[in-house]
Amino acid sequence: MPHGGVALACKRSPATLGYGLGLLLAPLATLFAAPLAAEEASLPDYADETLSGDWGGRRTDLYRRGIALEGLYRVDALRNTSGGLQRGGRPMTHLELRMAADLDKLQGWADTTAFVSLLADYGSKVNAAKTGSLLGVSNIEAPVSTHRLFHAWVQKDFGDRQWSLLAGLYPIDSEFMVMDAAGVFMQPPYGALGDLALTRGPSIFNNSAIGLRLKWTAADRAWYVQGAVLDGVPGNPSHPKGTHIALGHGDGIMSIAEFGYRPGEAGHVFEPTTPDVGMPVDPVTKAHELAADSFGKYAVGVWGYSARANDLIDTDAAGAPLRRRSRGWYALAEQTLASGTAIGDISVFCRVSATDGASTAIRTTQTIGLRLKGPLPGLEHDVLGLAHIHAGLGEKFRQAQAAAAIAAASSETAWELTYRHQHNRWLGIQPVVQRFRHPGGDLAHPRASVVGLRLEIAL
Repeated sequence: MPHGGVALACKRSPATLGYGLGLLLAPLATLFAAPLAAEEASLPDYADETLSGDWGGRRTDLYRRGIALEGLYRVDALRNTSGGLQRGGRPMTHLELRMAADLDKLQGWADTTAFVSLLADYGSKVNAAKTGSLLGVSNIEAPVSTHRLFHAWVQKDFGDRQWSLLAGLYPIDSEFMVMDAAGVFMQPPYGALGDLALTRGPSIFNNSAIGLRLKWTAADRAWYVQGAVLDGVPGNPSHPKGTHIALGHGDGIMSIAEFGYRPGEAGHVFEPTTPDVGMPVDPVTKAHELAADSFGKYAVGVWGYSARANDLIDTDAAGAPLRRRSRGWYALAEQTLASGTAIGDISVFCRVSATDGASTAIRTTQTIGLRLKGPLPGLEHDVLGLAHIHAGLGEKFRQAQAAAAIAAASSETAWELTYRHQHNRWLGIQPVVQRFRHPGGDLAHPRASVVGLRLEIAL
């Protein structure tokens, strides 16, 4: 009888009851253990991957709660050994502190992420003082030594996470025009476009602008479209140090859009993410941390400013420069050609771009490069890179130079050869050799050579 059955069960010994409950709960334990084990496996190994460690477990505990904290410190010791403006060079430093917050875990705001980063850039200006290149020698050299907020945004995902809207301080070179395979190189134009960087105010390193970014990604994560509108002049040009959000009269809007295809991609590595997925970081840091050893991306983009800039040559009847809107386009491709060869994983990349040429020095750029990961036995995390960029100078820039009695070249070109040795999980050592032809687009400047070393420490 049912009643008798209950009575019999109640009379069983505690040991028998425990055994029965164990049989009953075992499937449930297995069901919940798998996600918990996966979650634990996905936690960062701060003790092994960072210099400062796990802070007695507090860092991992914060991560579980929805707050990810990271730090990065770089030192570039570069020297212009010949040509350019003059010989010499001293070290420059770059410190970046980052915090990503999963606002779903912290505040119950579903599919919402916040991200903040603080930069501190100090030291010599090797390119500005010694080399004089329009392209630059180091992607951590800033116009002025300062510290400032670089990222400060909130992102909301919606539509089954195929759509995302981001608002706040946002550098476009964290997601637009990015070539992952080129992330190992030090020269700036392998990140932000060399021609775009010289315009009136793109939101790129190390001065970002406030704006909005909307992104759509296909369900298979292969196709994507993204666009952004931002303040046309980041910060306050009258006060170049520190963080300034000044929507000044005449700033206008800077707009950029990109359409791309990433076969086999499971989410773009530079896409802003929640802490339980990963931290969005700059291309140089992330390039050697990719989980996958292969690259595949093809993209085209356009950009433009609503406000007008002075034409380099054309004037009105009163002799004042005509005002024109700056605009341009780019196309890029990167691909891993082979993996596991005798010289490691072989990847190549290329990118072309052009502007209207009315208000800036560089009219076109062509970039090409080769990346070998694990080129030597037993050093599978090391990276060897060789890259070249050709910057075609605009006719109006050359005319303006001639009017100033400067013999202008038709182009500036640069090579970079670098080798990144991953000494351990948190220390990278990277020697580099660079060569410039017609630095600054000036025929009077002899070919320049730059050599040096980068140290990169994950804090």
